Amino acid sequence: MTGPMQMARAFDELADGYDDDHHDEIARSLVALAGAPGEAAKIADVACGCGAVALAIAQARSRRVTPILAVDLSARMVAAGKLRAERLGCDDAIDWRVGTAVPLPAADAALDLILCASSLHFLGTRALLDWRRALRPGGRVGFTLPIASQFRPSGLFADLVATDVPLPETAEDARTIATAVGFIDADARILTVGSRSVVLTVATNPAAPGHL
Repeated sequence: MTGPMQMARAFDELADGYDDDHHDEIARSLVALAGAPGEAAKIADVACGCGAVALAIAQARSRRVTPILAVDLSARMVAAGKLRAERLGCDDAIDWRVGTAVPLPAADAALDLILCASSLHFLGTRALLDWRRALRPGGRVGFTLPIASQFRPSGLFADLVATDVPLPETAEDARTIATAVGFIDADARILTVGSRSVVLTVATNPAAPGHL
């Protein structure tokens, strides 16, 4: 398995030419499906890249009570996200961290909402299990995955893909990924952005952390 250093290097190399428009549209759709979080909700943008999810939430908030946790292994991706946030006037609304996304740097049952756009297929099932730990009972999770038949990673990125998360072909496939680790009330839908499609999925954490 490719290690964290190789993964960080691979995504560092993408930072300058990252397709922000594509990822921003996915992020906005994921946030909309998850539902508007409260002004004081404790939120994490996991494997945040250039911070599309965190920025979408920060821009929608009228008050910045609790900073959004945005964590990514790639220092250059985080730096690019900070620059975007500064240009948009909302850098103070985001707590940027460079580091591994699993385990998430959050205490047990500390978060109300965890979102992960375009990255779960690199993190694997361990991320889903860790999100159950970090979410409070009744907390929400949202993630996206590429459509299996459209996903064609090459080079190092093919080696980075987790082998224990089966990529979905349908919305029902994606719901099953969430419910298989104990989330409930899963909802999923397919979003097409340009020539590419992803499945957006949201679900609820039903029980106390550790009761999987």
